[in-house]
Amino acid sequence: MADRLSATHLNSTQPTAATSAARPLVPIISIDELEADPHGLFRRHRPLTPIVAHEAGGHLVLRAKDVERLAKDIRLRATETELPRLRGIVDGPLLETFENSMLTSNGVVHRRRRAPFTRAFAARLIAEMRPHIRQTAETLIDAFYEDGTTDLVGGYTALLPARTISDLLGLPHADIPHFTQLVYEVSRVFSFTFTADEIPALQAAAQKLADYVQGTLEDRRRRPRDDFLSAVLAATDQNDELSSLEVIVQIVTLIVGGTDTTRVAGAMQASLLLQHPAQWDAVCSEPTLVPAAVSEALRYEPSVASLARFVLEDVDLDGYTLPADTFVRLSTMSAMRDERIYDNPDVFDISRNVEMRGHLVFGGGPHRCIGEALARIELEEGLAALTQRIPQLRLAGDAPRPRGHVGIRRIGRMPVAWRL
Repeated sequence: MADRLSATHLNSTQPTAATSAARPLVPIISIDELEADPHGLFRRHRPLTPIVAHEAGGHLVLRAKDVERLAKDIRLRATETELPRLRGIVDGPLLETFENSMLTSNGVVHRRRRAPFTRAFAARLIAEMRPHIRQTAETLIDAFYEDGTTDLVGGYTALLPARTISDLLGLPHADIPHFTQLVYEVSRVFSFTFTADEIPALQAAAQKLADYVQGTLEDRRRRPRDDFLSAVLAATDQNDELSSLEVIVQIVTLIVGGTDTTRVAGAMQASLLLQHPAQWDAVCSEPTLVPAAVSEALRYEPSVASLARFVLEDVDLDGYTLPADTFVRLSTMSAMRDERIYDNPDVFDISRNVEMRGHLVFGGGPHRCIGEALARIELEEGLAALTQRIPQLRLAGDAPRPRGHVGIRRIGRMPVAWRL
């Protein structure tokens, strides 16, 4: 990778001579190792150490109980602008996104930015969307069913969340290819999957996405409707609590969170079931198994590999120390394969009845995903429609391999077929 951090940054994660006797040395894990086999690497290190240092700076927390606890720990906070600055992003629309998003802010500022959207994403209100989401899934299947084959990502799992967020926000379906492509570019900034040379293109995508949202909001101000965006604008204008830029960034955050993560998760749950034919057949014959299948797929191959935090003061983990003023990733990928919590954690099993108090893929504490209920409904209805309409579905090539070990993971095409 072209833009690795300097040795000074890397060494800041290690004990100094004065403190080395007090705490064990933390192993540094390379990006190449993590990209090649993250689950294998976490499996080897998890019994030996609760944390590892990341080659590009900061630490990864590996064990489930630590991840669950630290997601709510007041000694850690959301990252604000540390992440982009760590990667050399010191200005432009990407930095503005981190400066103004509920996702990366803290305390009173975070509550103020999140509050206007909390009511709209209440579980009861989102549940009322379930029939509409199911109908959208059925419509998407109708569009490709007669072909006998499709790319399940491009033709289904990418479109279902995109259309859902489009309908929720009142965006034209014709705009979906435009804003989703921008989303897929911008979401890369939450991972280590870009180089310094790619930053200008990511900045350009972020600006185009912000401009698209700004234009949509200006249209709603001129011509209010009975929809989500008009209601948000009315509430924020009346209370004067959010700046125009803050409103734009919250909508950008919702579009990113409401499309890319569910696209990956929907593809992975179908892929995992198809790789385990008995479990696919079980879900096809018994629709009540759908929620369990969704939860197990999210555990086994989460679409969000980690939760980003900044450490405010030294935190002890079984004799190891997360140092103050450092960046940390709470690894959901590692935590949800932790053998301390799950029997045979590397086995995909939809009959598994162990789940932590709240599914870790959605985070914890005040930053728990605001769209959790919506994501679960999209994944459940998307899988239910697929298993009921095309029980003979099969992979038409190699199973897709999700890539990435931090932030939002990536996935390629997924060819499927259903006719001999």
